[in-house]
Amino acid sequence: MSTLESIQARIEALQAKADALIAKKSESVLQKIHELMSSHGLTVSDIEQYSGTRKKTGRPTAAKKQSTVAYQDPKTGATWSGRGRAPGWIANAKDRSKFAVGASAPAKKAKGKAQATVKRNGKGQPRGPQPALYRDPQSGATWSGRGRAPAWLASIEDRTPFLIA
Repeated sequence: MSTLESIQARIEALQAKADALIAKKSESVLQKIHELMSSHGLTVSDIEQYSGTRKKTGRPTAAKKQSTVAYQDPKTGATWSGRGRAPGWIANAKDRSKFAVGASAPAKKAKGKAQATVKRNGKGQPRGPQPALYRDPQSGATWSGRGRAPAWLASIEDRTPFLIA
């Protein structure tokens, strides 16, 4: 039967072996990194300056679009990110800007006719007819870019010659 002391001694011995293996492996990795840096003429400061901020192509993700507006209840100190269902302390407020925290608080929208054109449906699309973005030089037909592309434009890969300036 094993005693607690003997088990702890085995654990310490195994831990020492594991540490030795890790040190040996990291030594070889560091040697490889040093060789690569010297062959390419890189220094540690070059690596520190590189932040990986190359331009990324593609569609922006939701995380990039998300604003940092936060709301705080002045009475209790409770906060709300502005996403999801509004808590009771802000749900019935007509002007939420008085609860906004931070510099990126939402600006007040202009009222009247200009605001009516900005109204959007549930999917974030502007309502009503949109201005034409593409024009067929032969027939003069136009397309706003919404919905299915017309036959004169559907089969064309590069649509830039048809854009309206």
